[in-house]
Amino acid sequence: MELSEKTTIGEIVAEDYRTAALFSNLGIDFCCKGHRTLNEVTSKKNLDLENIRQELQNIMNKKEDTSVDFKSWEIDLLADYIEKTHHRYVEEKSQVLLLLLNKLCKVHGANHPELFEINQLFIASAQDLAAHMKKEELILFPFIRKMVKAKRANADLEQPNFGTVDNPIEMMMHEHDQEGERFRKIAALSNNYQTPSDGCATYQTAFSMLSDFEKNLHQHIHLENNILFPGAQIMEKTYN
Repeated sequence: MELSEKTTIGEIVAEDYRTAALFSNLGIDFCCKGHRTLNEVTSKKNLDLENIRQELQNIMNKKEDTSVDFKSWEIDLLADYIEKTHHRYVEEKSQVLLLLLNKLCKVHGANHPELFEINQLFIASAQDLAAHMKKEELILFPFIRKMVKAKRANADLEQPNFGTVDNPIEMMMHEHDQEGERFRKIAALSNNYQTPSDGCATYQTAFSMLSDFEKNLHQHIHLENNILFPGAQIMEKTYN
């Protein structure tokens, strides 16, 4: 992949997910704000464009690449993967984290009042993500599967009641932005998930799980915003 100043962050990570680690270390949001160009993000953060471009190229040129090429997948398979991997992860880990954070508030809340805000933010996130994923599972993903099935059978595609796939995608991306902002606040409040000196084992476990949850959410959103959604939009256009 030839990297220019106009290449978007989302395109780079979609091409090679290993580059996500560099963007994360630089504090660059590659999932919710993946539409920004390399030039935009380096200028905003006063980073050297050529140095960053070279670092990215070095990562992408490494031969021992064992990362999965999600861009090569059919979009119905990718929807299945997201649902069975990331949706299930959110459902399972949310319940555990809700219990752990509630316990932290009771035990450590007096000395660490920021825990109450972290807890409220995560409660809101768990509720909104549950509704968000249900909309994908009941509305958007079934339509994506119908498109692929119709394409393979060379059959007509029934018009969905939401008009065009752009409509639910716009809503999903807006909700992704909200979750990205929410976790930026959680990371700031938790000092990037650093357990304080008086923190117990539960404290460490909860913050470690929160960090993992955010990383999983970043990949989840990346796969949708930068690969699945554009693929669905391109496929729908072939029927117009």
